[in-house]
Amino acid sequence: MAEPTRVVCPGSFDPMTNGHLDIVERAARLFDEVVVAVLVNEKKQGLFPIPERLELIAEVTSHLPNVKVDSFHGLLVDYCTDHGITGIVKGLRAASDFDYELPMAHMNDHMTKVDTVFLATSPGLSFVSSSLVKEIVKGGADASGLVPDAVRTRLNAALGR
Repeated sequence: MAEPTRVVCPGSFDPMTNGHLDIVERAARLFDEVVVAVLVNEKKQGLFPIPERLELIAEVTSHLPNVKVDSFHGLLVDYCTDHGITGIVKGLRAASDFDYELPMAHMNDHMTKVDTVFLATSPGLSFVSSSLVKEIVKGGADASGLVPDAVRTRLNAALGR
């Protein structure tokens, strides 16, 4: 019998958007286990602290029994090796995402033979990014349809909306 296929969906998820959730849900249909892993970068100050991001991701993925949530420091391939993960799943919104991600996929394969799978973002979500969502909420707009409801509630509170 084959080993279960474990993959990781890495990112900062500050905050998790419906575009992120779309990729995680689709990956959960394709693989035995999906780990949503938040990169901890002490040099970057996010809107939400890492524990709150992990909590929000766990809440909005709770309907997916094969999805786990974790965080990591350092190189993603080291995290994969340490946790028996054989693949990385990345969402692509546009050709520019592919141009950015492909060299990293090649380097990850070169270093550890961890494969990268690219999933095209659903067309209706291809314009959504965490930074744009934060920007429009700061400007007073409603993020309904762009982020899960639980995220929208905390985002509004964090930005004084």
